[in-house]
Amino acid sequence: MRKRKPKARIISGDPRYNDILVSKFVNHMMWEGKKSTAFTIFYDALDKIKGKSEESELEVWKKALNNVMPQVEVRSRRIGGATFQIPTELPANRKVSVGMKWLIKFARARSGKGMAEKLAAEVLAASRGEGAAVKRKEDMHKMAESNRAFAHFRV
Repeated sequence: MRKRKPKARIISGDPRYNDILVSKFVNHMMWEGKKSTAFTIFYDALDKIKGKSEESELEVWKKALNNVMPQVEVRSRRIGGATFQIPTELPANRKVSVGMKWLIKFARARSGKGMAEKLAAEVLAASRGEGAAVKRKEDMHKMAESNRAFAHFRV
């Protein structure tokens, strides 16, 4: 690369929990720059979780995020006319980012009324090790395991 690497932006914590992960999650969830709406949806979802779980709602959300974060992924690489799926380990910041994006994506795809309701359901399911986001992680790990023979092609 010719240019220098850009400085990482400093993200401040959220208003309620003062947690940076929550701010990042809300930033991923935000549509059309509506950050206050995204915060409202997130906090409503956590309030719904509070009634359904004996743990604190933030702990349930963090547990769900940990259950969704993938450890490895497969990357396509063309070698000698053939394309191989090469398993690679993920850096820590990408694990978190991918996990958040999957939680949000599968919450949006759920049936239900309102995004807060859908997000609460997906977070509760993920914290128990169920749900579509956890299934995506398991599928990713299976694919990486089945393509382990090509790991020596890793760059």
